[in-house]
Amino acid sequence: MLRRFVLALVLALLAAPAGAGERTLPRFASLGAGEVNLRAGPGTQYPVAWVLTRRHLPAEVLAEYGQWRKVREPGGSVGWVHKSLLSAARWVMVVGAVRTIRAAPTAAAAAVARAEPGVVARLLACDGPWCRIAAGDAEGWLRRTAIWGVYPDETVE
Repeated sequence: MLRRFVLALVLALLAAPAGAGERTLPRFASLGAGEVNLRAGPGTQYPVAWVLTRRHLPAEVLAEYGQWRKVREPGGSVGWVHKSLLSAARWVMVVGAVRTIRAAPTAAAAAVARAEPGVVARLLACDGPWCRIAAGDAEGWLRRTAIWGVYPDETVE
């Protein structure tokens, strides 16, 4: 009887959709603090490998262990941070070369601004190969391939 109950419970959990407390992995988040210790393991007993000092920097969450999240930062470094130092708000980083932010999601649209590599911008939406961002006073569209912090096939509304 107990065995049947446990089996039914396991099957129910496997079939249930992810709830509010469960999140898919990997996923993107951002740093919610201006100084975040990137540790070698999931706990304060592990040494600090890097100190990230840029609030809103996008971070890819790769794994979870209790209150700790294993993340990758835009430069490729991987380490563990406490979940309280992360935010679900979506931010992206401009990569590669200087990029032109456009008024509409097309290469023929008027230029709104130019963004240097390393600029961190708020991610507002993605429509196919284009993403709408806000960087400082500028708001417009960049090609998805010009930013780090969003997956190639991810829908952002």
